[in-house]
Amino acid sequence: MKKNEKIVVLGDGGWGTTLAILLCRKGFCVTLWSPFKEYAFYLARHRTNPRYLKGIPIPRSLDISSDISCLKGAGLVVAAVPSKYFRHVLSRGRGFVTPKTPVVSVIKGIEDHTLMRMTEVIRQVWASQNIVVLSGPTIAQEVARGIPSTAVVSSSDAGLMQKAQDLFMSRAFRIYTNADTVGVELGGSLKNVIAIACGISDGLGFGTNAKAAIVARGLAEISRLGAAMGAKRDTFAGIAGLGDLVTTCFNPLSRNHSVGERIGKGESVKHILSSMKMVAEGVLTARSACALARKFRVSMPISTEIYNVLFKHTHPKLAVRNLMERRKKSEEI
Repeated sequence: MKKNEKIVVLGDGGWGTTLAILLCRKGFCVTLWSPFKEYAFYLARHRTNPRYLKGIPIPRSLDISSDISCLKGAGLVVAAVPSKYFRHVLSRGRGFVTPKTPVVSVIKGIEDHTLMRMTEVIRQVWASQNIVVLSGPTIAQEVARGIPSTAVVSSSDAGLMQKAQDLFMSRAFRIYTNADTVGVELGGSLKNVIAIACGISDGLGFGTNAKAAIVARGLAEISRLGAAMGAKRDTFAGIAGLGDLVTTCFNPLSRNHSVGERIGKGESVKHILSSMKMVAEGVLTARSACALARKFRVSMPISTEIYNVLFKHTHPKLAVRNLMERRKKSEEI
């Protein structure tokens, strides 16, 4: 992209704000869109995002708006809206973009009920022809602070994928390419369910052995579903798969791990979710993952038990017992 072309980042959460700051620091003309008028005014005035990205200054050159019409004339759109609100936001902005406007999805979720990946939602609502996915082990605070991090960009268009790689690459943010868009999207979404499982394990006071087992077997069931949906198994051994899984399962800043840990310590799911300012994508993704598992006839025992804990009020200790007492079998990767 040319420096004077407008980039619009949809979503003022931690990750959206981080990417807006990163692109702004690289000299691009960036607008950060917030769905909340009062909060957009706060961000513009105070130049900090205490709700989602505490302690990181927002450059003065970064434009901030709550008007969805800011999409008009954008040379690129970065979509960073939680999956449960994404279709609504796209519908609001539909008249301000064209099918040729490049869109980068950084959303790690699966649409509830439709079971669509975010690229599929973008293609359906905006009829977009140029879509890229950016995913990987990217805790927003770490990237914003310039701590060395990596991610993957994916698209069916090799040229567009290369341009996205160049756009986001910086000295502290290394970007790889991977043409397996299905695998990259699923890896980023499904790992959140396993992170909830790891959080529950920590909340129950279990040790490293249990956590390692959850990560290893969780990756196995993610890979099985991914392969059934047309993804490449190798993708799940890479940055967008194992890399993102490890980060989300072990980092204390992970929202999904935090949800699981609080469940393990005895809090109700309803209370936890009502107390959170940010969205934990893994909660709804657990339901989507189980629906996809049934659709593609894939065994996903960990995801199934997390769904039962979240939506069927199964006690975490009973979920653990159900997993440990399943019939014996050989290890399948």
